[in-house]
Amino acid sequence: MSFIILAIGILLLILFITWAKLNAFISFIIVCLFVGLTNGMQIGAISASIQKGMGDLLGSLVIIIGLGAMLGKLVAESGAAETIAKGLIRFSGEKNLAWALLLTSFIIGIPLFYNVGFVIILPLAISIAIKYKIPPVYLGLPALSAMSVTHGFLPPHPSPTALVQQFHADLGLTLLYGFIVAVPCIILAGPVFAKTLKKYNNRPLESFIPPPKDEASLPGMFLSIFSAFLPVILISAATITDILVKQDTFPKKIIMGLGDPVMAMLVTVLFSMYSLGLRQGRTMTQIGNSLADAVKDIAVILFIIGGAGSLKEVLLDTGISGQIATSLQSIHINPLMAAWSIAAVIRLAIGSATVAGLTTAGIVAPLIVTSGANPNLMVLATGAGSLFFSHVNDSGFWLFKEYFNLSIKQTMKTWSMMETIVSVVGIIAVLILSYFVH
Repeated sequence: MSFIILAIGILLLILFITWAKLNAFISFIIVCLFVGLTNGMQIGAISASIQKGMGDLLGSLVIIIGLGAMLGKLVAESGAAETIAKGLIRFSGEKNLAWALLLTSFIIGIPLFYNVGFVIILPLAISIAIKYKIPPVYLGLPALSAMSVTHGFLPPHPSPTALVQQFHADLGLTLLYGFIVAVPCIILAGPVFAKTLKKYNNRPLESFIPPPKDEASLPGMFLSIFSAFLPVILISAATITDILVKQDTFPKKIIMGLGDPVMAMLVTVLFSMYSLGLRQGRTMTQIGNSLADAVKDIAVILFIIGGAGSLKEVLLDTGISGQIATSLQSIHINPLMAAWSIAAVIRLAIGSATVAGLTTAGIVAPLIVTSGANPNLMVLATGAGSLFFSHVNDSGFWLFKEYFNLSIKQTMKTWSMMETIVSVVGIIAVLILSYFVH
């Protein structure tokens, strides 16, 4: 019966979001009510579960995701992304433009939220492709493969950050493992797959080709990369120090303190306010307005994350999660494959990678306890599944189609295939990594 109730609940969630076009947050709350009522819970108890689940998940995430959005805004508006791209292109030369854009996207994709990174990197790729007379799809797709990987696998992006919390994983280790998994994903889905796409010579719409910026107004290369990568440096340093240094020394305390995710993001935003703001001639009022806009940009995402946390709590309180975990354990399914498969199915149905990943978390989280699965790898497996085969119900599909002036069939053969390669290579890499990480 538990499986039937859960299946109907997920089906309702899919119908509400895709057919009824209902807001995802409201859809989550309605499904919470359905699951609770069909399991005999009182309205008051359901309401308490919804509030507890939302509070438990958002309580530790709002600061990290909020500061991450602020950092992304500073990187985007300062021109740091363009500085990084131009510098890497000059360094790589014309023959390695695809690799240069790939690396650029990976670097700026860490602090930038997906939609922001998308609209920054695509016009850049189109401009370079036209300048060097290269098929735009051949150059643009590798860049977006890196952007997809950071969106699905790496904190501080909303979905992987929320999954770290849901699975009680270690953010630093998840970040390190995420880098390992990311390498084969972006290489195979990016430059390797792009070699088959040189026949796509569609000329992008003129409105998507941006005018050149004054290079004198852009921040320097070192400050641009350092500002974008500082959270990764601080968090990774803390994780490595904790593994290698056993004594509780004063330097270790300092490194561990700065490597706390909240502190790492706060230090980075404060530094970037100077390096990418004040130092570029912007006033504190202008910087403050940008930071306020960044918070507005993520409001909807935070509500969706909160709704997913509520659903997880209702599934726990009704006992459905425990029953499902026991059932999945009894049929001896690999928990990593279970997470990937469920996320992939929901992604196919709903389109949103964020909703797919967070919905899956509420279903498979108990498997970590019952199976002893590594929670950090469960985050990555779920993230990989949530990227599977983007198609017509995903906004990214249409953005890519319109930017590159492709038909729906061509978009399926390029964009959808790239996302599928990222997803499949991602779960294969996670399964291989699971043999070495316990």
